[in-house]
This record gives sequence, structure tokens and C-alpha cells, in this order.
Amino acid sequence: MMKLLTNLPNHVVGVSASGQVDAKDYETVLIPAIESALQAHKQIRVLYQLGPGFEGFTAGAMWDDAKLGLAHLKAWERIAVVTDAHWVANAARMFAFLLPGPVKVFSNKEQPDAEKWIAA
Repeated sequence: MMKLLTNLPNHVVGVSASGQVDAKDYETVLIPAIESALQAHKQIRVLYQLGPGFEGFTAGAMWDDAKLGLAHLKAWERIAVVTDAHWVANAARMFAFLLPGPVKVFSNKEQPDAEKWIAA
């Protein structure tokens, strides 16, 4: 399940995910939020929190994530990944070089630091 975070500036799309994240989460929550933000801003920032209840991604969610990232490759000004899942943190660090802006990984207890960094 994915929900939007509403306490961030309008050029930042923030989402929090828990449980099993599937393609429907991307198609009904994240993709519309990204598309809407990109109508107002040439570049946007994303804060993606995988909370303590996060269980994983379905193959469809991973495919939608890849398509979204590639479709808007130059739009990513800054990305914060908040997670305690080591495999997600490692993957974010490993693929960060593919994106034009900085990618920074935070633990869930560092969520306030992630929010400050993404909005700065």
C-alpha cells in the first residue's frame, strides 16, 4: 500500500509504502502525483519511504518503477530513499549513478533528516 506524504513543498513528491507494493499502487498513487508535479515544475524531488511494515515489491511494481524513472530521466533533481531494508538501500546506492541528481539513503529513524534534505 502506498500513500502520499502531504507535509512537503509542492516541488517534492513524497510517498510512504508499507506491506506489498504492487503496480496498482504506482498507477493510482505515485505516477499521477509525479505527472501532476511535472506539469508545474521542470524538475522535481522525490522522497520515497518504505516504512517498517514494508514487505517488498511485486514484479509489476518494479516494472512500473523502471518505466517511470526512464520516462522522466532528466526530471529527477534529488531523490531521498528512506528504508531499513538493506537490499533496497544497496540497490538505491548502486543505481544512483544513472540519475542526473543526487540520491541519498536514510533509515526510517532518519525520516526528519530526509525531509529536511529533500526540501533544502
